[in-house]
Amino acid sequence: MAGRPNILMIMADNQPADMLGCFGNVEVLTPHIDRLAANGTRFSNAFCVNAMCSPCRASVLTGLMPSAHGVHTWLDDGLASEWPDDWNAIGEFATLPGQLKSTGYSTALIGKYHLGQPWRAPADYDHWVTFPHGHTVSFHGNRMIENGREAVHAGHSVDFFADRTVDYLASRKDGADPFFCFVPFNGPYGHWPAIRGESQTRFDEIYRDLPLRSIPREGLNRRVIERYTQRVVEAGGTPHERFAGPLLLPNETASLRNYFAQTSLIDDAVGRIMTALDENGLADNTIVIYTADHGFSLGHHGIWGHGLAAWPSSMLRPSYHVPLIMAGPGIAAADHDGLVSQIDIPNTLLHAARAPLIETDRHDSRVIALDDPGKPVRDALFIEQEESRAIRTAGHLYVERFCQPGGTPLPSELYELTSDPGERQDLAGQDSGAATTAELAAQLNAYFDQHAAPGFDLWSGGRAKSNITNPAFWQSAWGPEWACTK
Repeated sequence: MAGRPNILMIMADNQPADMLGCFGNVEVLTPHIDRLAANGTRFSNAFCVNAMCSPCRASVLTGLMPSAHGVHTWLDDGLASEWPDDWNAIGEFATLPGQLKSTGYSTALIGKYHLGQPWRAPADYDHWVTFPHGHTVSFHGNRMIENGREAVHAGHSVDFFADRTVDYLASRKDGADPFFCFVPFNGPYGHWPAIRGESQTRFDEIYRDLPLRSIPREGLNRRVIERYTQRVVEAGGTPHERFAGPLLLPNETASLRNYFAQTSLIDDAVGRIMTALDENGLADNTIVIYTADHGFSLGHHGIWGHGLAAWPSSMLRPSYHVPLIMAGPGIAAADHDGLVSQIDIPNTLLHAARAPLIETDRHDSRVIALDDPGKPVRDALFIEQEESRAIRTAGHLYVERFCQPGGTPLPSELYELTSDPGERQDLAGQDSGAATTAELAAQLNAYFDQHAAPGFDLWSGGRAKSNITNPAFWQSAWGPEWACTK
């Protein structure tokens, strides 16, 4: 199988598409990512399947929805002592790196793992550089793991992972085998304490006087306040800094500028990596992907952070709209405005590599025709966030919520996207939206009937791996014996 392309997949952490210049933001400096988009296909309607770190990473690697692979929220590394040794949260499934490795690819992960025990590489990876955290407390002074060796890196973690990626590409200069290199940076992140105050990067000065017009300045969403009141204050506690952040960040301008600076630092890392491809003679035969694990609300609708920053979860565009750019051999320079899911990434890349596709039971990874950017991929996208599920079409967004037996129903939502692209007018419950609601609800339920695995389907009494955001909610539905599984 000579002539197969190398694959380099770069993933940002907590970055909406709207935080890049090539997606229309005129305040952020991202020239290298913008150049990548100009030379490849920019997907303007790409969405993640969940708005938390671990579920999205698991879905990008397996082509499965969270209710099929069982990772429903961020894996809390505070529970790592309860995990089995060398636990890999998606170890039982076929994966993108595993399928590539089985056909002769060398595989590497250089960045944030957040899918289980980080100390040794899972079988899918030959080369392993990571750090043992899901939540980034600081970008500086982190303990790093390099193929079994551990050391503290005093500098910025994004620079560290970029350096190691450049080193890896140099080592592949004369390699006979193609490679898959996954580079999941742990920035720009967007949470305290990591982005509190100035960024301490070389990009601080650029944003010192930025007016921040691209950051919405709205009052806090009532559901955000209720979430933190319900889960923290009523329990008799005071919100920890990292949880208090979403209540304060939309008006904390120093932190907002920090987030912009972290974005530019990642862009700088992308530029260095692209230069390394050129210098090592790898550029002409390497597919490069730039994406993010999930989007991020930057004050939109009064919400800062993940979909789970509100209760019930926000299913609106900002937390789920992700950047997706693909460039390299056989990929057209074009804009693709059709609906694309992040779970389409694995089989698209496997197809390009002429490797076996993921055909796991309940997978839904479609192959994108990279040489034909006008060819539709999907008529509808599906998203789930524990108690909330949604279907997005070109014309509508419909949100449905789990109803506890005998409990007070959580609200459904319906938005008509042609006349209301900002998703401001909820039409649920109105006579004018009744027929659309019925049609979309039927599609939504049929999709999860097909693609959710009963053992991991929370809506049918299934369990989550390791942890869930609100166990009491599910115990009230399925009984006190309900608990998460490893």
